[in-house]
This record gives sequence, structure tokens and C-alpha cells, in this order.
Amino acid sequence: MVTARKPKRRRKEAKTDYRKRMILLKADKPRIVIRRTNKYFIIQLVESSEAQDKVVKTLSSKVLLDHGWSKDSIGSLKSVPAGYLTGKIFAKELGDTECIIDLGMVKTIFGNRAFAVVKGLVDGGAKISANEKVFPSEERIRGEHLKDDIKTMISKVEASLK
Repeated sequence: MVTARKPKRRRKEAKTDYRKRMILLKADKPRIVIRRTNKYFIIQLVESSEAQDKVVKTLSSKVLLDHGWSKDSIGSLKSVPAGYLTGKIFAKELGDTECIIDLGMVKTIFGNRAFAVVKGLVDGGAKISANEKVFPSEERIRGEHLKDDIKTMISKVEASLK
């Protein structure tokens, strides 16, 4: 009698897709892990050796507060423009490393917030292969759909990055 395999605990909890993880590990390149919490984006550079992950560098969108993001708008640190700017800052700190993207269990819908972070990484100079079709529109990245005070705040943060 053949019994069905029981799914692993982390798969049942929707935390790990083991097939994707194996593909990422076989690439033998450092990964940029992008996660969105209830308040922030967290970007990490992770290196793997024999399926042991080591976080080399990490950055949260909370760093935007140091670049001119208003403390009154702290709830918008997980928006599309905040993700783009956080990715751009991380790419400048990253330097010349060639990486692959690990979005985890995020649904990869074209133009979503996770792809705004990837767009920021690419525009910041990171060596990542990505299709331009998946990125959000320039209007969403610049915050044209948001209030005027948030748009001015976004332009102030972009000016501080130059």
C-alpha cells in the first residue's frame, strides 16, 4: 500500500516553496530577499552555502525617515514609491554584486509593490536581470496617484539620493 507524502510544515504554513528555493540555491549567486511587513519593506542580501543562509546586508524602508520622509506619513513606508526608493538606496549600498531576486511566497502580479522594489534596485545600479514589463508605471512610482504632500515628500527624498 502506497501512502501519500505529507507536506512539509513550512509549506503548509505557506512560508516556503521548496521547488523555488531549490532553483534559487542552484543558481549559486547571492539573493536579494524582498519582504513586506505590515509597516515596512525589508530587503536583505543573503548568501547560501550548502543550504545554510547567511544575511550579509539588510535594509528597511524605515531608513527613508533619515532621507526626508515625513514622520507623519510613516504608514506609507510600504507604498509603491517607498519600495522604489528603498530599493534604490539598497542598490547604492550594494555596489557591483550580481544577484538574483527572491520574492518568497509573494504573488507575482505585474506592477505590484515588490516589483517597485526591484525597479528601484535596477535603477540604483544593481546587476539584476528583470523584465521591464513587470515594473509598475512611472506615474505610480512617482506617486502621482497619492496626495500632493506625499508627492513633494517623495521628490525631497529623491533629491537627497542624488
